[in-house]
Parts: sequence; structure tokens; C-alpha cells
Amino acid sequence: MPTAGAVSPHGEHGSDFLQLDAAAVPAAGKADWLAGRLRQAIADGRLTVGSRLPSTRLLATELRLSRGVVTEAYRRLAEDGHVEGRRRGGTVVVAVPRPAPRTPAPPGHTAPAALFTGAPTLDVFDALRTAPARVDFTPGRPDLAVFPRTAWLRAERAVLADLSADTLGYGDPRGAPPLRRAVADWLARSRGIRVAPDELIVVAGTAQALTLLNPVLRADGVDAVAVEEPGSLGARQHLHHGGLATPPVPVDEDGVRVDALRATGARAVLLTPAHQFPMGVVTSGERRRELLRWAQEGGLILEDDYDAEHRYDRPPVPALRALLADHVCYLGSVSKLLAPALRIGWAVPPPRFLGALTDAKRFTDLGNPVLPQLVLARLMESGELERHLRMLRGRHRRRRDTMIAAVARHLPGAVVHGAAAGLHLTVTYAPDVPDTELAAAALAAGVKCQPLSWHRQTPGRPGLVLGYSATPPGVIEEGVAALGRALRALSA
Repeated sequence: MPTAGAVSPHGEHGSDFLQLDAAAVPAAGKADWLAGRLRQAIADGRLTVGSRLPSTRLLATELRLSRGVVTEAYRRLAEDGHVEGRRRGGTVVVAVPRPAPRTPAPPGHTAPAALFTGAPTLDVFDALRTAPARVDFTPGRPDLAVFPRTAWLRAERAVLADLSADTLGYGDPRGAPPLRRAVADWLARSRGIRVAPDELIVVAGTAQALTLLNPVLRADGVDAVAVEEPGSLGARQHLHHGGLATPPVPVDEDGVRVDALRATGARAVLLTPAHQFPMGVVTSGERRRELLRWAQEGGLILEDDYDAEHRYDRPPVPALRALLADHVCYLGSVSKLLAPALRIGWAVPPPRFLGALTDAKRFTDLGNPVLPQLVLARLMESGELERHLRMLRGRHRRRRDTMIAAVARHLPGAVVHGAAAGLHLTVTYAPDVPDTELAAAALAAGVKCQPLSWHRQTPGRPGLVLGYSATPPGVIEEGVAALGRALRALSA
């Protein structure tokens, strides 16, 4: 049987490239097969960094495949970050998968073995972040490998070239004026929010916005902020740290239940209406009208718009802040769009809270670092941020599709929630196995994820919250297969 010819690291043709045999090509899933064989060869060292792959035309001919199959396999490897197309230089191996480093946790932090025992501790996310794993399905992580380094560097150079000496002094605690103007324009275009630059405050992400709001709300007589059930454990932790209670309000297929919200007696509620975390529900039109009526009667909505830009199968929905400015405090950031490490976000409070929130920011840190703000403003004004977002949508859609297909293969009977948008899927399954036991077994098998019960305050169906945006398609398949094996073993 003919085998495929080889190409050495220096580009000379040889023979028997990876011993790929045309007779071994399956009848279906040809691109999956070829990508898997190449990926394995990179992992085990048969293809080293710098090795050049055969041309798509040559490999297709020798394996009796269509050229499109080989091109698709190479594209998947490129998306994994393993190879790179270099025009006349061909397709070259640029990275080898490495096991996750075993970073020791700081003293006093939860050990990985105890992560899923009992109620989650305050440091549970830190402990999970440092736990070693081959596959990381942590939700809310953007693909940091595609951070627009070139565009950022170009914008930074332009900012530094035009920077006056005075700009390097203490700035406005509300944020650099160029960024506030850019954010106001961004919100008007993308979220339908009309706000003046002086009406918003630049913060170090939504987490800081919640921390700054704690004393402001308490001073206004608010001692409880109702939260979605299920809803973000991290958000609850920030509210609890500020001394606020978090009564749970059930979420159904239309969003948070306003009748249940009224029953809590809370004067404020924290919502993720564009793509509810973790179930992925989009608040319906009728439910939005009910929420706005509740707010007009004296309620306050904290609108966390954390991943509204990441949508794939549905049109955008307007922000609640665009409909009722006096009763909605809007929170957003670039953590899911660019990188959490930038620590740049914004709060658009109701007018009555603007002064108090500005004071809270002033006495916390005098304002965010100015230089990154100016660089981000340049990216927004130049259109680079929107171009980056368009690229991310296509990339994330492919990874989402891979995870949905893998769940269907390896977790039969599981129900997928929230597929139309966002950076994660939530998967629920029959209630035979507690999700904390499944998450613990998965971590022992090298797969990191969060149990749905972490994000509940009341009992409910077990599930897993699985981030896909930062994980290459081949690794997604491997990780979901491991989850399926773990669930079958626990169910046996």
C-alpha cells in the first residue's frame, strides 16, 4: 500500500511520512483522523518544533484524500496553536503540548483534593486555578493565546508618541477622559446605551465595581442584593464580603422570576440578562418589562453585561440600562474580550449614585493606571477591538460546536444549556451522581471544571459548567471523553 512521503525539518522530501497509510484512512471523519495522527506525532516528539509538514497537495495525493480534508486538518492544528502557516515557508510546527505545571498553592489555600468537599471556600477559585490538569474547562476564560499583541503594541507606541508629560501625573479617579469617551461611544454602538463620558467610571473589572458598590448601597439602606439561582458564586462572594445578604431568585427559561424577586423583599438585584450565568438564558421581552416595572417601583438592578458581545446564533438584545437609566447600574469590562489581567472595566451608575461611587473609587486607589486606559481607547477608536471581536466569534463558534458534538458522543442523555452565546456551556445530567463527585473524579483524570452546585444556594439538578473558548478543539474532545469515562465509572 502506498504511504505518504515525508518532509524533513529542512524541507527535503523523504518517504513514509509518519507511516500514514492510505488504507488506514477511515470512511468518515477523515479530517479528524488526520489531525489526530499529526497531533499525536507532535506530542510524542516525532514532529519537533521547526518541522515542516508536507504541502496539502502532496499529502492529499499520497493519502488519496481531497485537498480540502488535509487543509481542514492543518487548520485545526493551527487553531490548537501547534502549527503555523508561513506562506512560502509552508506549514511549520511551532509548539508542543506540555503538561500543566504543578504550581504550589500559597500557604493556607485549599488543596486540590479538598476542592469539592463541603461548601466552596473563599479561596476555591484560586485553588482550582493552580490545580494541575491536562484539560482546563474553567468557565469565563477567554483565549489568551490570541490576545492582539501586535495591535496593542502599535497602539501603545502611538499613545507614547503623543503623550504629554502632564498625563503621567495623577489623573481623574473616574478614569482617563479618552477612554471614557471611547467607552461611551462603544456602549452606544454595541449595547444601545446613551451615556455621557462624565456619567461613567472606569474600574478594575466588574469585581471591583461590586466591591465599590457595597458601601454605597448600604449607605442607601440596602442590606440585601437578590441574585439569580443558579448564579455566579464569585459575585456572591464579593457581595458577602461587603456585608450584603444574597437571597436567591429562581431562573426559568425566560430569565429571573420577578414574582420570586418581589417575595424576597430585596430592594436590589444582580442580573446577567444578556446571557445568564451559568444557564445561558436570555431574559425575554415580557420578563424584561416585568423587571422594569419592579425597578420603577423603587428597585435597583445591577446589570452585569459580562459576555454580551460573544453571541453566535441569535441577534443582540438591548441592555436594560438603555431602557431605564435611573434604576439600572450597568457593569462591563474587557476581561472576557481581551484579557482579565488588564483589569479594566466600567460602571454606569444611576445619577443618584455617581458621586458616591466616584468617591469610593477615589479613596480605594485614586483611579486605574492611565497608560493601559489610553491604549484601550486607541484600540476602540481605531476599530481594532471590533475586528478582534469578529475574529473571536468565529473561533469560539467552532469550539462551541466541537464541545456540543463531544457531549453528544460521550455524555449521552446530558442536556446542554446556553449554547447560543457566551464562553461556556452548562451540562446537566441525571441526578445519580453528585456533580462535586464528578468534578473531583474529572480533576483526578486531568480535567478541570466547575460543578454547577457551586453556583447554587438551593438544591437542584447536578451539572457541570464547561468553558470552551480557551481550549483547542482537539483538547475539548479529549476532555469531554474523560468526563464521560468518569461519569460512567461513578454510575457503575
